[in-house]
Amino acid sequence: MRAPGSYSESVNFEGLTCSAAAAIDVPLPGSATKVGAWLCVEQPGAWGRDVIGDEVLGPEITPELAARTAAAQVRPTLIRRPGRNEFTGARTVLIANSRPEGNWCERFEITDLKQLLDIDLHLLNGPPPGIGARVTDPVILVCAHGKRDQCCALLGRPIAANLAAEYPDQVWECSHTGGHRFAPALVLLPSGLTYGRVDTESATAAVEAIRRGALALPGFRGRSGHKPIEQVAEIAVREQVPAALADLTVRLETGFTTTDPTVAGAALVTHRDGRRWRVTVRTVSFAPRQASCGAAAKPAAALVADPVQPLA
Repeated sequence: MRAPGSYSESVNFEGLTCSAAAAIDVPLPGSATKVGAWLCVEQPGAWGRDVIGDEVLGPEITPELAARTAAAQVRPTLIRRPGRNEFTGARTVLIANSRPEGNWCERFEITDLKQLLDIDLHLLNGPPPGIGARVTDPVILVCAHGKRDQCCALLGRPIAANLAAEYPDQVWECSHTGGHRFAPALVLLPSGLTYGRVDTESATAAVEAIRRGALALPGFRGRSGHKPIEQVAEIAVREQVPAALADLTVRLETGFTTTDPTVAGAALVTHRDGRRWRVTVRTVSFAPRQASCGAAAKPAAALVADPVQPLA
């Protein structure tokens, strides 16, 4: 591993988009936003900068729904079909739980946004509540939130359109998922598998892999149901050990201590066949660059795994 801060100190990031600046040397593992439960609401047309904002859902709904999603620890997400589609008045709503074990997704329709307030959002953190029809095919969310960052719209929309030609009922453009500097960004529900810097080929490979119970590593940032250290640890092991999607469980190592200030923690990875590994994860610094397009440069950092340690 290179010394912290040695990756790109001679690179001039001026004039680059945030995704181009991050792609020079910032690694993807550990960058998936930690999300355990999702509320995805169809909202055709333009979106504001905020996912839940008066300009999108209106002043009657916005404050109450924002408070309820925060209290229930549910990620609000706007979705729309790729391309220009006529709005019929019925909105698709997807609710999902993306925990690593026992994840699920349900789908239903509403005709009035006020119906969102009838949902007990705390149920999304448990087993399937039976509010809607069970979704068995992977839901494909491609970030295309241009008001949040131009990279998501410019890079994400073509990917969404191409995927929609192959999986017409499974693909949605979505609002900010976290990490627009890794655009084009893709999230698969209900697994929570999060990808970045995808093209149509790698995005399709990710979808096809999960359909057969596997996991594609190119562009994989981590599972949204895992903490960042756990995300890095899983990827580090998968890079060395062939494993199906459900073969590995990952847990932070409790009681782990170190005097090394760069070490962020450690995780234990267990294969269903009994093999185990410890992965120590440290923070690595990178040369300052913009985290969003048009923003001022600031120090960048990422999590990097030390060599994987097999355990008896």
